[in-house]
Amino acid sequence: MTTMANKAQIGKVVERKTLDNLRTRLRGELILPGTPGYDESRSIWNAMIDRRPAAIVRPVGVPDVVAGIQFAREEGLPLSIKGGGHNIAGLAVADGGLMLDLSLMRGVVVDPAARTARVEAGSLLGDVDRETQTHGLATVLGFVSATGVAGLTLGGGFGYLTRRFGWTSDNVLSVDMVTADGRTVHASAQENPDLFWGLRGGGGNFGVVTSFEYKLHPVGPEVMGGLIAWRGDDAPQVLEMYRTLTKQAPPELTVAAMLRMAPPAPWLPKEMHGKPIVALLVLYTGPVDEAEKHVAAIKGFGSPVGDVVQRRTYVSQQSMLDATQPKGRRYYWKSEYLPGVEPELLAQAIAHAGRIVSPNSAVVLFPVDGAISLLPEDHSAMGNRDAAYVLNITSSWDRADDDGSNIEWARAAWQDMRRFSTGGTYINFQTADEGEERILAAYGRNHGRLVEVKTKWDPENLFRMNKNIVPRP
Repeated sequence: MTTMANKAQIGKVVERKTLDNLRTRLRGELILPGTPGYDESRSIWNAMIDRRPAAIVRPVGVPDVVAGIQFAREEGLPLSIKGGGHNIAGLAVADGGLMLDLSLMRGVVVDPAARTARVEAGSLLGDVDRETQTHGLATVLGFVSATGVAGLTLGGGFGYLTRRFGWTSDNVLSVDMVTADGRTVHASAQENPDLFWGLRGGGGNFGVVTSFEYKLHPVGPEVMGGLIAWRGDDAPQVLEMYRTLTKQAPPELTVAAMLRMAPPAPWLPKEMHGKPIVALLVLYTGPVDEAEKHVAAIKGFGSPVGDVVQRRTYVSQQSMLDATQPKGRRYYWKSEYLPGVEPELLAQAIAHAGRIVSPNSAVVLFPVDGAISLLPEDHSAMGNRDAAYVLNITSSWDRADDDGSNIEWARAAWQDMRRFSTGGTYINFQTADEGEERILAAYGRNHGRLVEVKTKWDPENLFRMNKNIVPRP
């Protein structure tokens, strides 16, 4: 909600005509309430978040970012940063504040010889994949192509390639950032290493990142991937197969499991639409001529009701779940890292999937074991290198009147399954109502060091519209 103090501040800004002064300092756009583009810019993926910033700056380059930060600091306005706007908690938008909407900064430059990519912070995952796949290269990104790279990476990030190459943040080589006092800085293992450590998992706590340099790996353009589904009644047998399979899978094979109602997808029979299914999301990124043998056990199991696991482009795999996560729905998630998937956990997952309120909701298991464990826990702020799976209870629905029942379903499922957790949780999946206790759970022993980095780089906590690391007084 907009506080009285914020309302007074907004009025003060208008009266002093400082917004006109800000406009003269920008090459990009300044968007105000009631003007064209305002509602489009402030709207984000999760429709539960409906906040109204006092002003929106859409930078086209680093100087615009500097101007926006300086303005927010000078005027005492809350400052929020929007990359893709895909965060579940809606951290991109603050009532009565200044929002930096980086969506015009989407440049991607690939160096195929060095196997690196320089990516501007407003880029989406799909932007990066399209450019890197031109050269048969990829970095570790998430699995919905409309997600912003900045939020994903700063929160650690995981995806299909995590078992091979680690967290997204493990694949960052350097970062360019603007500080709270308007300085531009470069962070890498050699330059500002303390900041580089904190940026790889510590979220937007230290400044506004304007670009990332990623390490790239030979992947694609053709892979073996897709979805395969069975009737919900087959879930016990399918998930037991899944448990055995993922314990033994090579790092090139990633298989996620989901329990949900069948969507009206053309690859599923019409008579299955709206009925319970158990589905496996499959990707094999090793040599394509070896792929068939690695997915044979999955494709040959039981009696699937739909199977589109086949040779396809890596780009198509990366956007396969887009239709299940459209902008404008209402979303509420609960998530934990798991050390494994035990039969009792799977039984609980099946039970709670049977109580799903909305046909768009799901219980999801995603494997992340492998490369993350090869680095020490304090390699970066991300930590959580004892995780083998991510459990995500994804509640998703359309009407505000249904908020209560859908949120309660997610919370009840989480309460029954959180005892299987490593004790850690993914910061990017935390909802707006999760506070300090959950932030501590996300960072574990790395939290104290994060406080030190925060205190050095943002001692006044200008960057607080996030899962906040509070600086020392």
